[in-house]
This record gives sequence, C-alpha cells and structure tokens, in this order.
Amino acid sequence: MIIKLGAAALLVLALAGTAQAECYADYKAKRDNPLRLHYGVVALPQSACSSDAAARFIAPRLAQKGWTLLNILSVFGPEGLAERKANAGAYFLSL
Repeated sequence: MIIKLGAAALLVLALAGTAQAECYADYKAKRDNPLRLHYGVVALPQSACSSDAAARFIAPRLAQKGWTLLNILSVFGPEGLAERKANAGAYFLSL
C-alpha cells in the first residue's frame, strides 16, 4: 500500500511539472547614440509570467547587451509564438 501511494505521489509530481504552461513575452527596447529600436520575444520562467515580473526578468538581460527596455507588450503562451517570429527577427528568443 505504501509503495502504491509513493508511486502515485511521484506520478502526480511528474505530471505537475509538465502541466505548467510555457510563458513568453514580447517587448520593445532601444539603444541611444544613434537611436535604434527593436522588437523581441523572450521565453520566461514560470515565476516571471506577468507583465511586471517579465520586465524585471528582461530589463537586466537587455542592459547587459546595451539595450534599455521600453515596455512589455504582452505575456502569452506558445500559441502566440508563430505569429510573432517574423516581426522579432534576430530578437526572437535571443535573450
């Protein structure tokens, strides 16, 4: 009985990990002198799956590359990736 309960608990934990939705954000960023703008898409950890949390996740990564985050446009799941890929170009899932 204990072995069956342990196996069931492990199965539930394994399924819970795979059941978490993928999370992405699209954003706008800038670089000065000369002014350059870009649109990008980034994969987020589950803990950053809101606009505010996404901004805190993305801003320092952009800053390391010399960019400033302007704004988070949206946070979405994998169903929104295909429609954004062409617009993001080189900044598609690059962070």
